[in-house]
Amino acid sequence: MSVRPATATATATPSAPSARRAPAPAAADGGVCRPGPLAVLGRDVTVPLATGGEIGYAALDYAASAPALQRVWDDVAAYAPYYGSVHRGAGYLSQLSTDLFESSRAAVRTFLDCREDDQLLFTRSTTDSLNLLASALPAGCRVFVFETEHHASLLPWRGAQLTVLDAPRTPDGAVRALERALADRDPHGPALVCVTGASNVTGELWPVRELAAAAHAHGARIVLDAAQLAPHHPVSLRETGADWVALSGHKLYAPFGSGVLAGRADWLRAAEPYLAGGGASRTVARRPEGGGTGGLDVEWHTTEARHEAGSPNVIGAYAIASACRALTEAGFPGLVAREQRLVAEVRAGLADIPQVRVLSLFGDDAPRVGVLSFTVDGWNSSHVAAALSAEYGIGVRDGLFCAHPLVRTLLGAGRGEAAECGAPEPAPGGSAPLNAVRVSFGAGTPDEHIARFLAAVRELVRDGARLRYRTEGDRCVPDRG
Repeated sequence: MSVRPATATATATPSAPSARRAPAPAAADGGVCRPGPLAVLGRDVTVPLATGGEIGYAALDYAASAPALQRVWDDVAAYAPYYGSVHRGAGYLSQLSTDLFESSRAAVRTFLDCREDDQLLFTRSTTDSLNLLASALPAGCRVFVFETEHHASLLPWRGAQLTVLDAPRTPDGAVRALERALADRDPHGPALVCVTGASNVTGELWPVRELAAAAHAHGARIVLDAAQLAPHHPVSLRETGADWVALSGHKLYAPFGSGVLAGRADWLRAAEPYLAGGGASRTVARRPEGGGTGGLDVEWHTTEARHEAGSPNVIGAYAIASACRALTEAGFPGLVAREQRLVAEVRAGLADIPQVRVLSLFGDDAPRVGVLSFTVDGWNSSHVAAALSAEYGIGVRDGLFCAHPLVRTLLGAGRGEAAECGAPEPAPGGSAPLNAVRVSFGAGTPDEHIARFLAAVRELVRDGARLRYRTEGDRCVPDRG
C-alpha cells in the first residue's frame, strides 16, 4: 500500500499506512488482554539441520537484535518511494521526509513520556547515545556505574572520573551502595549515575525510580540504559525520574541502525556538537586574518540539530516511531502479561533440569524480562549453543554478552581462556565455567519456540549431542571430517 502524498501543502505530515497492522489483542480474560505473538519478519524462515532436513527457525536471541515487526517493515516500505533529503530541500519529497522525520521524533517522545523541555536525539544505537552523552559531560564530572552494566554503559566515560561499584545482590543493596558512593563525593561538583533498566544477562529489573531518587538527593543526575527494558515494558522519563534515557531501535523491533537519547537539554546545549558538520550549525562565516589566512566563526544550533550533524537516518527514525506505535496499539499490558507467562515457563522448565544453573543477581524470584542466561554442568556453553542451532534450528547466544565483569562475577570465573569446543566444563565444586548460554524472547516469540527450546535442552543434557563438534576460529561448529 503506497503512501498517499499530501494534496494541500508540501509540508503536511505524511501518513504511511501499512499493509499489515499489528494484530489486535484477543478477547479479554479476567480483564487482562492476552494477545498472541506479534507478526515479525523471519517467522516463516526455515533453516537446514546438520542432521538432515530443514526446520522453522526459532529466533531466541532477541536481547542481541529482535526481529523487525511486520508492521514496521510495511510502514517503511510504504514510505520508501517518497524518500528525500531531510532539512535541506525545497522539493515536495524533501519536505515530506522532513515532516516524517520530525513527526517520528514526536511519536518517540510520546512513547517515552518525555517532559515538555526534554530533547530527543536520534543516534545510531544505545552505545552511540551514551557516547554522545559522555561527550557532553561538564568539566570535572564524576560518573558512577555498577560493574553489572553492559559495555555500552561501562566504557564511554573515559574522559570522566569513573567509579565502578561492585555488583549488588539485592535491589535495596544497589540503592544503598549508590547512596554511600555519592555521599563520599564532592557535593559541589557535577555527577552522573548510569544504570540499566533490565540486565542484558539476567533480564532482572533494576530499581530505577529508587536509584534516581538517591542520585537526585545527592545532587547527581542519572541516565537510564533502556536497551533491554523498552522492548518489554513501558518506559516513562516522568515516572522514573531519570534525567536521560538511551535505547536502540534494533532491540525494539526496528532495524536500520537507529537509536535514541532523550532527556534534559542543558548539558546537551552547553556541549560542543557531537559531530561537526552540516545541520549542526546555524551560521558559518569566514573570519579573515592577515596574510590571506583566516578561521571560521560558527554559531551552533541549541536544538536537537546541534548533535545531529549530517543527513539523518530518516528511515531508521521512522522505523523506531513505527515500532513505538505498534507496541502501544497492540496493548503493552497484554504483551507484558504474555511475556511473563513465557518467562515463567522457561524458568520452570530449566529448573526441572538438575544440571542447569540459571544466573541471577537478585535471586531466582526476581522480576525479569524475557532474558535468561544459564550454564549446564559438564558442557561448554559454546557447545550447547552450537548444538541447539545445528541439531534443532534454535538460535541463542553464548559467551560473556558484552558484559564481561558481570558474567564473570555471576560465574565466579576469572579471565581464563575459553575451553576447546566439546571439552566438558568442570563438574560442580571444580573450576567455574568461563561463559554462559543466553536465551531471550519477546513480543514476536511463538509458544512453540519456547517449548522446542526446553525440549532440546532436556534432550541434550539427557542424551548428549548427536554430532561431534570442533572449534573453528572463535566458534563451535559441527565436525564434518
